[in-house]
Amino acid sequence: MRLPKFRHLRTRLAVLYAALFGVALTLISLAVYGAVTSNAERVTRQQLAASGAVFDRLWSMRSQQLEDGAGLLSRDFGFRAAVATHDKATIQSALENLRRRLGIDEAFIVGVDGTVMASDDRPLGDAAAAVSGAAQNEDAPAGVLVMNGRPFQAIAAPILSPTLTGWVVFAGRLDDREMTSLERLSAIPLDAMVLGRDGRGGWVSSNAGFKAAQMRTIDRFIAASRAGKGEPGDLPSAEGPAIALAKPLKAMGGGAPAVLLLRYPLARALAPYQALTGVILVTGLMGLALVFAGSWALARSVTRPISALEDAARRLQAGQDASVTVDTRDEIARLADSFNAMAAEIGERERRITHLAMHDGETELANRLGLEKHLTELRRRGADGVMVAAVGVERYGHLRAAIGYEQAGALVRELGARLARRMPSAVIARLSSDVLGLAFRATDDAAATALFAGLVDGLEAPVRLAAATVDVGVTVGLAGQPAEAPQGLSAVERANIAVEQARAARRKIAVFDPAAYGDPASNLSMMSEMLEGLKAGQLVLHHQPKRDIRSGRICGVEALVRWRHPTRGLIAPDRFIPLAEETGHIRALTDWVLAEAIEHQAAMRIARHELEMSVNISGRLLSDPDFGDTALQLASRAEGALCFEVTETAVIENPELALGLIERFSGAGLHISIDDYGSGLSSLAYLKQIKANELKIDKAFVLNVADSQRDALLVRSTVDLAHSLGLKVTAEGVETETAYAILAAMGCDVAQGYLIARPMPLKEVLTFLHEDRRVNSATSVGWSTPLASSGGG
Repeated sequence: MRLPKFRHLRTRLAVLYAALFGVALTLISLAVYGAVTSNAERVTRQQLAASGAVFDRLWSMRSQQLEDGAGLLSRDFGFRAAVATHDKATIQSALENLRRRLGIDEAFIVGVDGTVMASDDRPLGDAAAAVSGAAQNEDAPAGVLVMNGRPFQAIAAPILSPTLTGWVVFAGRLDDREMTSLERLSAIPLDAMVLGRDGRGGWVSSNAGFKAAQMRTIDRFIAASRAGKGEPGDLPSAEGPAIALAKPLKAMGGGAPAVLLLRYPLARALAPYQALTGVILVTGLMGLALVFAGSWALARSVTRPISALEDAARRLQAGQDASVTVDTRDEIARLADSFNAMAAEIGERERRITHLAMHDGETELANRLGLEKHLTELRRRGADGVMVAAVGVERYGHLRAAIGYEQAGALVRELGARLARRMPSAVIARLSSDVLGLAFRATDDAAATALFAGLVDGLEAPVRLAAATVDVGVTVGLAGQPAEAPQGLSAVERANIAVEQARAARRKIAVFDPAAYGDPASNLSMMSEMLEGLKAGQLVLHHQPKRDIRSGRICGVEALVRWRHPTRGLIAPDRFIPLAEETGHIRALTDWVLAEAIEHQAAMRIARHELEMSVNISGRLLSDPDFGDTALQLASRAEGALCFEVTETAVIENPELALGLIERFSGAGLHISIDDYGSGLSSLAYLKQIKANELKIDKAFVLNVADSQRDALLVRSTVDLAHSLGLKVTAEGVETETAYAILAAMGCDVAQGYLIARPMPLKEVLTFLHEDRRVNSATSVGWSTPLASSGGG
């Protein structure tokens, strides 16, 4: 059984104590009731046995009285003469006189012939037969005689004149009056009745209120009593359980014996104790109420400090100061003292944690979170003209490597102190290891820029540290607090971005430029959209033709991917290809471009154009052996020459894997082209190691080859270097006939650029190639008027 749940401890304690007392009271009450009941039953059994003995004595006395009267009358000479002469009047008069004188209920004579003559003419039922039957076995028969359904105590005396002429029978009614007399003689108010058998074998009772429905139960009890020792036993009754005694009585006529039944209901036996039971019950209830009230008071005194502890714990949980005062000196008081000590320690620890959360541990300046909190408070108060500056320390990584972490922290701390001295009202914070931030007031961006223009020189003054004097350079980014932050960025984030924008522009101070920053958030979903676009056919390949300068014929095309987004419009390759490289999706894009380029090359071959197909390979893929397997598998299906264009810087990250993969491509018959040569950190060492077939000069040099002597010199030296290494040279960005002529004079092999043709879809490329072939066939000479055939672009 599950105990009920209580929300309050005091209720639980009070109920527990009251329940324990109630259980104890119940057990005591049950014990008292059991003792009282047992004692009552024992006394009742004794009284019933005593009452049975009294009845035996009364029965004997009454029998003797009836026997004396009957004998006196039966021996009277005149009465015998009247009987002999059948003098009815004399007989009835004698019987009536003696019946009244002796107080007998019935007096009659029974002749030897079975005739009955009573003191009156009332019928007596089967009395004659019962008396005649009894007289056959006894001289003076006596016992219970049932007449007209009523039991009587009867005795018969023979009438001799001189021979037997009949019997005088005196009978006393065993009715309620007689039983009441017997009940009055008993020490307890019992119920008495005499039960006898009538002529049909049914029970008749001396009790007028006797119900035949009770007879079955009584019959079983009488049978059990006869089988036992005749001692008192339990008998159910209409008043509830009772203790009864069945005393057998002789029946006149030799039939089934009659029974005297004495009953005493237990309810009567326990009646004298009802007052005592009531007193016990009332006393118990009053005790229970007192115990509950006392328990409640005790529980409140115990739980009051516990409730105070609970309230304090909730305040402590909410981050509020909490303490408990308990006046006692018991365990709860000691618990309260421990709680107060714990709360004080938690409060102190929370203050330390809050300080650490809001401050930089190295410089003790506020950190980014502390500055953001201060800005939030300023916005809440409606402060105007609040701006944020981010001061970035240049070359901080190199400085920290040179002077150590501790001195680098001291350097930042000194810069913070300089800002504090120059701007006392500003809140200064350390946003990152090399960036300080501060919130200050300025009327507009121009005023903030002018303010820091006057501070930069002071901030960049050499800093004297313990070990040495360090030169410092700073870059400042500024950002205001508009009502709606552009791109969802906070002022601190925009100031940090402004630092990078200033560095990119090579300026000391810059205000955040949202246009230059763009919308990087929109690029977060671009890669997933690109993968969907590959499936939906949004990405297509364009091809830019390459012309062999010596023969004047188109010798190849370069595959270039284009993306026409359904909502963003045409997306430039320099927007999504770098993102694909950063996210790792460049592999899926390159696989698609390579497969598509091979299919387009087959289409060109069907149109009778045998051209080399060039495909750009990202440097991120050159360290992926699995890509090499896929690329070689796709290249095996190509129906013409394939060229993989890689940059020389692509092998710098993992030269061993990259050079090995390039060697695999070269060994499989693929041409390798070194793309954008001269635009990066060109290295002759890597140029020597890469097994390439072609070197492409970056368009940054080709665009100005006709106007810049320096660019022309660099292009010529690159052409000579490539030819000396056995490489074919392709010039990118050829847009004028002058540049084309200069490159031809320098010995350049292939030209690619808008002068030849712009990148075009497959259908337009096929048209361009057909027209170029027709023009070349018509002139039967090399290509001499580039612009004449560039209409396809």
